[in-house]
Amino acid sequence: MAVAVAGVLVAAGAITYSVAEDGASDTAPPAADSADAGFARDMAVHHQQAVEMSYIVRDRTADEDVRRLAYDIAQTQANQRGMLLGWLDLWGLPKVSSDGPMAWMGMGGMTDGEDGALMPGMATDTELKRLGTLDGKQAEILFLQLMTDHHKGGIHMAEACVAKCAVPVEQRLAQGMVEAQQSEIDLMADMLNSRGAKP
Repeated sequence: MAVAVAGVLVAAGAITYSVAEDGASDTAPPAADSADAGFARDMAVHHQQAVEMSYIVRDRTADEDVRRLAYDIAQTQANQRGMLLGWLDLWGLPKVSSDGPMAWMGMGGMTDGEDGALMPGMATDTELKRLGTLDGKQAEILFLQLMTDHHKGGIHMAEACVAKCAVPVEQRLAQGMVEAQQSEIDLMADMLNSRGAKP
């Protein structure tokens, strides 16, 4: 696992360096209202909740498969979140926008942020609180269900970046998110089935 984490960190460094090199060229950085900036801002927020949910369930179950999945999600998405925020710094752009979540996708106002769910797929504050009160199999099932929805929302956003973003390295990161999160959705469906539950 340590080798895998080290590999992810090395890859992250390479991607960040690549973008830094792009920034040093004659190419102007993305605009504040661009898809590149919007995706970086929104996915950073989206990822933060996935990290939070992952750490909650690791404290609520002893199941090694769920704990391993939660650890992988937390490490991967925390690392990607750092890259996204780093790019905004590199581009000299704000980390928040008055346009609201998903406006860069033409979907501004899709959610009202009620109960903490700022974007489609995100868990509500009530759901997160409930996850923190469950133990064992019940916690595992709720986590897998919430994370499945979360990944579906993340895939939708990442696919939009693949189609709309102009920075190639960000497009590649987004495509990698689509593939990895779909694989995890498939895995979580199997894990839910083995627990007698559905997504």
